Amino acid sequence: MAYELKQVFASLPQMERGVAKVLGGDPKGNNFLYTNGKTVIIRNIENPAIGDIYTEHAHQVNVAKYSPSGFYIASGDITGKIRIWDTTQKEHLLKYEYTPISGKIKDIAWTEDSKRIAIVGEGREKFGAVFLWDSGSSVGEISGHSKVINSVDIRQKRPYRLATGSDDTCGSFYEGPPFKFKFTIRDHSQFVNCVRFSPDGARFATAGADGMIFIFDGATGERVGSLGEDKAHKGGIYAVSWSPDSSQLISASGDKTVKLWDVGAGTAVTTFNMGSDVSDLQLGCLWQKDHLLSISLSGYINYLDKNNPDRPIRTVKGHSKSIQCLTVHKNEGQTYIYSGIFYHLLLQLFSLIFASHYWDAETGENDCFSGKGHSNQVSKMVTTDAGELVTCSMDDTLRYTNIGKKEYRWGSLYSPVLHHIFDCSYLITVICFFTLDNFGYEAEVGVIHPGGTTAAVGGADGKVHLYSIQGNTLKDEGQTLDGDGPITDMAYSNDGAYLATIDEKKVARVYSVADSYSVKNDFYGHHAKPVSLAWSPDNEHFATGGMDMMVYVWTVSDPDQRIKLPDCHRLHHVSGLAWINEHTLVTTSHDASVKQWTITY
Repeated sequence: MAYELKQVFASLPQMERGVAKVLGGDPKGNNFLYTNGKTVIIRNIENPAIGDIYTEHAHQVNVAKYSPSGFYIASGDITGKIRIWDTTQKEHLLKYEYTPISGKIKDIAWTEDSKRIAIVGEGREKFGAVFLWDSGSSVGEISGHSKVINSVDIRQKRPYRLATGSDDTCGSFYEGPPFKFKFTIRDHSQFVNCVRFSPDGARFATAGADGMIFIFDGATGERVGSLGEDKAHKGGIYAVSWSPDSSQLISASGDKTVKLWDVGAGTAVTTFNMGSDVSDLQLGCLWQKDHLLSISLSGYINYLDKNNPDRPIRTVKGHSKSIQCLTVHKNEGQTYIYSGIFYHLLLQLFSLIFASHYWDAETGENDCFSGKGHSNQVSKMVTTDAGELVTCSMDDTLRYTNIGKKEYRWGSLYSPVLHHIFDCSYLITVICFFTLDNFGYEAEVGVIHPGGTTAAVGGADGKVHLYSIQGNTLKDEGQTLDGDGPITDMAYSNDGAYLATIDEKKVARVYSVADSYSVKNDFYGHHAKPVSLAWSPDNEHFATGGMDMMVYVWTVSDPDQRIKLPDCHRLHHVSGLAWINEHTLVTTSHDASVKQWTITY
């Protein structure tokens, strides 16, 4: 019995309004990277469905950059810790770790020989440092600023030059190594958000919240021009990225546009209009080979089309916040994964958006449903034989979404539509319903037997209560099954032969339906509360996922025959499980990623 990671559908970048998001580019041109929570996400730029996730940071990581050699990545977190780790091996072994400042690291730059690293951010004693990658020894001082430093870059040819941009509205220019402060750049009137040298080292650009982009000589730091007639953008500029030939650059702005500039002429060649919503603010960009990428406040990654500036070539969508639940549905030979989340999106009224996405299980292509979603957390979802996705939410509504149309429909309160749930042979939530009807215990989870005649409800009292379904009402048959603790999840096998439960006492239990729900077997292994459960289509195996970040695949007939998947979503517990087929298990987590695993018995 064995397992293998088959596919990773990575999360989007974690975004914050008014805060630039740094994209890192692979010097070989194959990958790009960004951060979300405690993870660094590496994605193939040609096929972003191919991804890898680095999960070794103990705290939120803000920025990651490839070394020019391409062999290492340096990533920095909110505590001031920087980790330098290997890119050539799947294990991403740690090479070095340092804490050069005592606060959030906001940007990282390497020298072209991959031997020196500069970092800047929100340190308490100082706002930046520059040091040797293999010893941590200082090779200069980043001084000259009175507030947080947002951005740093190093000229990629000798003689080396270093430039920074800060919240004090100034840039600074340094020579080295050892790097020493030479002078202050005072051209901006508001925060300086981004500083980037051209690949050939001839120039560097600074971009600020004042909507200005200034161009400077890469060797002397002398200002040589600016972009645009009055301002480069109508809103603040969060990022710039140079073309490989150093003749052009792109800029990302809070005015919801990305602009492509002819640097020599100082004029915009193309303006990419990214939308009209607040979620369309542009907070990051990257020019890598022929690919022009930008990041919206929504977290969406846009592949820009020079020939059609109003429509990206592709938009990479997905989740940027905790995934709460998932289900799988097959349609015309294709398998789709549906996932529901809870995330904050800053809109005009700072409202909450609770969205559902769908993924092609083979290709990873995905999108979200159109229309207005739930107004609170999506708690559970199932698909019906009629081709509908049924979602329930803590906003006290159910929604029936036509899978073909991919568009939300308004739902109703639980109780008026309970007969619809029964007709579909699903009970996707019970908390509101059973609380309203005051059954004398707190209901945690409910399921309906595939035959449609029996409902089982797991309670906080540690019992499973069985009811017969009569029309749209439940009749208490007076039969309860004892668990070891409050029931956290439960499910009938697809053939209806077994009922499996998990509880807060870390016990998984299978009952034999035909034998009056006698206990078939107990299963032990989780070190913390299990929270999700799913049956394999073969009806002989089921999976459980827990707060211990473990997933187990159990064999009904033999508790000792099990497959343990440790650290499925490292540092995050598994929030959802579903099977595509008897050998493919899907897991989701609060790390906002979706993973597929090949299970071999």
